[in-house]
Amino acid sequence: MASAEQLKALVKSHIERDDSQFYSVAMQVAAREAKSGHGKLATDLRDMIDSAKSSVNLESRRNAPVPLAKPRGEMAGLLSVTYPKDRFVDMVLDESASDQLQRVLKEQRMFARLREHGLSPRRKVLLVGPPGTGKSMTAAALAGELGIPLFLVRLDTLITKYMGETAAKLRQVFDAMVDIRGVYFFDEFDAIGSQRGMPNDVGEIRRVLNSFLMMIEEDQSNSLIIAATNHPEILDYALFRRFDDVIEYHLPTAEQASSLIRSRLGNFAPKPFSGKTIGEQAVGLSYAEIRRSVDDAIKDAVMHDENRVKGQTLGKALMDRRLLSQKLANQRSSGSCRKNENNSVHT
Repeated sequence: MASAEQLKALVKSHIERDDSQFYSVAMQVAAREAKSGHGKLATDLRDMIDSAKSSVNLESRRNAPVPLAKPRGEMAGLLSVTYPKDRFVDMVLDESASDQLQRVLKEQRMFARLREHGLSPRRKVLLVGPPGTGKSMTAAALAGELGIPLFLVRLDTLITKYMGETAAKLRQVFDAMVDIRGVYFFDEFDAIGSQRGMPNDVGEIRRVLNSFLMMIEEDQSNSLIIAATNHPEILDYALFRRFDDVIEYHLPTAEQASSLIRSRLGNFAPKPFSGKTIGEQAVGLSYAEIRRSVDDAIKDAVMHDENRVKGQTLGKALMDRRLLSQKLANQRSSGSCRKNENNSVHT
């Protein structure tokens, strides 16, 4: 029989929902039984553990408490963890992007059935598109829908100037994917995924990219790997075939903008709500910019003790956000021109 310490460890790991520890202790119990001559019991225990590991019912655990996975030590500097409540119903997506994401969710929820037939569910996804179009929120929504933690890979800590150190840290991240199931999000992925041989290519980043290509190819964890970039044109071509799906994001149409604004306003929506006019006012803005505009209009209503947002106030908030966006775009363009001029002088 299991020792008192093993029984306590089993109960503790169950309470903390630490599956890896629970299975580890259970295997110790099986080994103890085998040494005691209880071969049949030991075999049954091992079969039960193997079956549980390979056929976790994700749907039944979807609404269960999420185990609090908290990176410690050096991993705390490489990963930041959150437990999102976002859902895809809160997003306005192109039909194509929505279909692709629903396919990822469906395969994840039928994880066990696919594995029984030797198939791998989609779990390596590249998101491409302009800033503010929903890429980061998609990673959060995937974690929220599946009831698993979202780990943001901190590239500022991951990438160092010392030879070999970045690749070693990247290996730690991929090892964590095996230990703790979650959504691992590489934002601004072009920082490590730019084409080899580009003018600004440096040896260390080239080695990091080669390491990433090898690690993602070999990865057999149950975690989801989500990478996002605003600049797919500079990504190394070898990356694209390492991902199960490449999902494109675009600025919202007038109709999509109107739908997002109505949803975001909720009970603060003006009456009547001129969806067509408001949607046209928002064309050219990203989803993030539209959400901030709506929030600004709601805050204005709250501060003036009004139950609804005025159409004029909402229109002004959208215009203010557009002017700010144009100003920032001009600054980026000017900065890029100056940088090119400096490069030309040096060459």
